[in-house]
Amino acid sequence: MSTGGSYNSERPPSVDVDYSADPASGSFFSTEFKKHEDLKQMLDSNKDGLKLEAMKRIIGMVAKGRDASDLFPAVVKNVVSANLEVKKLVYVYLVRYAEEQQDLALLSISTFQRALKDPNQLIRACALRVLSSIRVPVIVPIMMLAIKDAVSDMSPYVRKTAAHAIPKLYNLDPEQKEELIQVIEKLLSDKTTLVVGSAVMAFEEVCPERIDLIHKNYRKLCNLLVDVEEWGQVIIINMLTRYARTQFIDPNAGEGIEEKEKPFYEDEQEEPEDTDALAKRPKTMDPDHRLLLRNTKPLLQSRNAAVVLAVAQLYQHIAPRSEVSQVARALVRLLRSHREVQAVVLTNIASMSTRRKGMFEPYLKSFFVRSSDPTHIKALKLEVLTNLATDANISVILREFQTYIGSSDKEFVAATIQAIGRCASNIREVTDTCLSGLVSLLSNRDESVVGESVVVIRKLLQSETVGHKDIISHMARLVDNIKIPMARASILWLLGEYCDKVPKIAPDVLRKMAKTFITEDDIVKLQILTLATKLYLTNPKQTRLLCQYVYNLAKYDTNYDIRDRARLTRALVFPSQGHEDNKLAKHAKKIFLATKPPPLQQSSFKDRDQFQLSTLSHFINARASGYQDLPAFPDDAPDPSVRNVEMPTPVTPVFKSAHTKKKPQKVKSFYSDESSPEDESDEEESESGSESDSESDSSESDSSESSSEEESESESDEDEDEKQRSRGKAKRKSGIGGRQREASESSGSEESESESSESESESSSSESESSSEEESENSESSDEDAKKKKPKEKQSSKSKAPQRGGNRTNLDLLLDLDDIPPAMDTPLLTPSLGGLLTPTPTAQPAQPLPPGASIQPASAKFVPTTTHELLNRFSGSGLSVGARFTRSPHLYSPRMTSVELIFTNNGTEEIRDISIGRKKLAPGMSLHEFAGIAVLNADTTLYGTLGVDFNDTTQPAVFDLVAGGRTFSISVTAPIGELLTPLAMSEADFNLNQGKLRGMNELSGTVKLPSEQNIKVLIDHVYEIANLLQVQSSSDNVLKFGGQTASGKVLVLLSLTIPEEGSECSITINCEKMVVSSMLLKELQSALAKD
Repeated sequence: MSTGGSYNSERPPSVDVDYSADPASGSFFSTEFKKHEDLKQMLDSNKDGLKLEAMKRIIGMVAKGRDASDLFPAVVKNVVSANLEVKKLVYVYLVRYAEEQQDLALLSISTFQRALKDPNQLIRACALRVLSSIRVPVIVPIMMLAIKDAVSDMSPYVRKTAAHAIPKLYNLDPEQKEELIQVIEKLLSDKTTLVVGSAVMAFEEVCPERIDLIHKNYRKLCNLLVDVEEWGQVIIINMLTRYARTQFIDPNAGEGIEEKEKPFYEDEQEEPEDTDALAKRPKTMDPDHRLLLRNTKPLLQSRNAAVVLAVAQLYQHIAPRSEVSQVARALVRLLRSHREVQAVVLTNIASMSTRRKGMFEPYLKSFFVRSSDPTHIKALKLEVLTNLATDANISVILREFQTYIGSSDKEFVAATIQAIGRCASNIREVTDTCLSGLVSLLSNRDESVVGESVVVIRKLLQSETVGHKDIISHMARLVDNIKIPMARASILWLLGEYCDKVPKIAPDVLRKMAKTFITEDDIVKLQILTLATKLYLTNPKQTRLLCQYVYNLAKYDTNYDIRDRARLTRALVFPSQGHEDNKLAKHAKKIFLATKPPPLQQSSFKDRDQFQLSTLSHFINARASGYQDLPAFPDDAPDPSVRNVEMPTPVTPVFKSAHTKKKPQKVKSFYSDESSPEDESDEEESESGSESDSESDSSESDSSESSSEEESESESDEDEDEKQRSRGKAKRKSGIGGRQREASESSGSEESESESSESESESSSSESESSSEEESENSESSDEDAKKKKPKEKQSSKSKAPQRGGNRTNLDLLLDLDDIPPAMDTPLLTPSLGGLLTPTPTAQPAQPLPPGASIQPASAKFVPTTTHELLNRFSGSGLSVGARFTRSPHLYSPRMTSVELIFTNNGTEEIRDISIGRKKLAPGMSLHEFAGIAVLNADTTLYGTLGVDFNDTTQPAVFDLVAGGRTFSISVTAPIGELLTPLAMSEADFNLNQGKLRGMNELSGTVKLPSEQNIKVLIDHVYEIANLLQVQSSSDNVLKFGGQTASGKVLVLLSLTIPEEGSECSITINCEKMVVSSMLLKELQSALAKD
């Protein structure tokens, strides 16, 4: 019988499943006592199978939201079950109901304490989780001991659970804060990625003000950030954002001051700079600051929207202005997600676009509204499109807005009309066009469209200096048909404001409004009063009686605002007897007909900068509970040495050997220029080492140490046997002459050893121990004979004495040329510019020009030394890739832009077979691969030249880089200035072609320059931004530059007009491609405005 009863009692679960499916069946009120009795019997059974089945059903009930608390006594008894599956399910149940059934849970405290020593890590973690869920103050000491033990557990999962239990204990007993801080400090030092995120969460909940706990773990958190789970990444990034705001100075502070003082400093170097000016000049970015930005950048590719938004807000609040645009592509990618994510992302983009229009302008079409978008998403996209509107793209945006007017969503149509009004108000060039378009909407069949158009037209007319009589007359005729109160009020306001322009129409409209005064809305009644007052002041003979009639109607209105308004205006317009000489009455016309300031139409997201990006307060535009303001940057950076506790040291010796070759004797860079292309870039590596990562500090100190031993080192021969001999160092005391001979000797020996850089430092002192000064002189003469055959013809005619005497001057000159190829107006066949195989510039096809024109290609006047990071060493598993635009013609095609790729193996193992895999190029683009690298040894840097035809666009060239069997996605984006090639031309040719490129092909703008602007510095800035060549101008106040696009060979002409008085510099760009002109103008304005 018992068996049958048990069997029959298992049927009700099918009824449970139908609870939510059929509410009307009465199942909510059924009393199935056998159901729970059956579960209790199964839990009391000796068979683990029945217990497991019962626990599964109970957990299923909990998951469906049903109350299973009456089973707590029967479940808690099974916490001692030997079956692992049963025990885990029991702990899951206890975590849910331990807080509600605290008395019964306390009876099992001893069981939980024993489970904390269980061999299974899951059981230990579950026991700690249940223990921390029992919110009874009496067990606080037990919880504290359990947490302290769990922090030292071997399992990272248990340590993670301990970190989650810390905030629970802190909320239960805040007096335990000091002890918990010690536990958090230990957790923060954990190097396991599973624990780090939870430890930072506990830190933020308990002691966010204890920044000193983060100092020694800062670099570790930055380096582990990529490998932490997504939830932990968000927590850590938000914490590091606040940390950076308190520990680093503002990277954007004093940018304009620095450029403003720069020409003054260059012209008069002997005069000391003002102390206040020095204090305001921007300082170098802290390496730890750069480390944070570099390690968070790969997270922009995360699949989790919260992580991408966290990185975006970090760049927004602590990154230099020039780098914030890197997050734009990632944010646009999130717009393909769910509508909830779209709303949050668009809110952040709308806030960012109010200050950085150019950041999202390349992705303008991504914000076009889709028919499937909900209304709030459409409104946010309209906000973004309006913020991004500029002279260059306004035609595209207005054409898009025009299609939105026909939408069936009335709220969306109203928002579109308001957006058109904002665009017309912000961009004066299209104000008349927008105004005429809005007037055409007045004939629309939809009353809501007409009403909204009237309101927007009223705002536009108010901002116009000249009134539009025809528009006002046309709107006055619509008063009888428009029923929307706001639209009727706007028309009446326009008639009153411009009543002198329509003296015959306005009184007639007032007559009609007086008839319907009683039935009008309050806002319309107020405007009728205003219209009557203004008409009486301008045309008292015709409107005196009508105005008094309106005042009498308003005197007895039910709304007290209308009654008060009528009483006030009547006293001013019709003063009572004995008060005719009232001063206010005399000036009534000036009071009512005064010029009103135009309404300020700006984005509603303008004031959201007060809140931190991607927070709840920013989303709702109100201070949410628990929100903390983002701290301001300090004026002076705190001591950075507090973060030097855990400096990465394993790779220090490797960097030392790599840099000691370059630093001790600078003569090496001269001879290694032709013998080894690898040595040519060592100077660049050492200059940019401060920004590479934290290991660069040790490499710089090592290189400076090796340079102090310059006088005591010499080099051995190239044989491998001699390189393995005993090493020693012997200082020479022969004076200046001996030092010169030693430097010459070491440079000569390096020429023969340029292929074996690794063993050079090991054998650097063997020759000084076995040879005398006479032998060094003999070797010097023989080395010099060999050197004379290798350099160019100009160097072969020099004798030894002059060469030794002028060594220092030549060395300074040649070191400058080592990193930057010479800038010349005539083409040269130098190795840095492509060698003898490079096609001469005269052979390049130029743009078709009029007969008699003498326009020829020329060499670049400035070659960038800035390296752009394409792949960091963390994402590349030790391989880092950088890119530099050389502005030299490419061997494969003159249409291609040369990009020098820098491959560095930062790991300890060699990387083989580095080549380009699959190419993902936009239509019209092409790419010429670099020569594949067979082996890249550890701590070695090699170079490759990539040719990219960008098709005169700034779209990135995306391709896969295959290295050591792994594939990495690489994206190369060229600034607009790197897509140009310089042209040498006369002023007559410049003026001739400029005259042909007028109208739509001409784009102008202004930029504010400092009062003391140096022309030379201005020219240098133009060269840095754009690969153009200056044209000799007959006017001293006009600077002219010429060039063409690399791919399409389209002429690009630039003119800078510098006023004799004032600081407004006019910029004019003539080019057939408007996109090139627009982007180049923005780059120039941004760069010159920083001066």
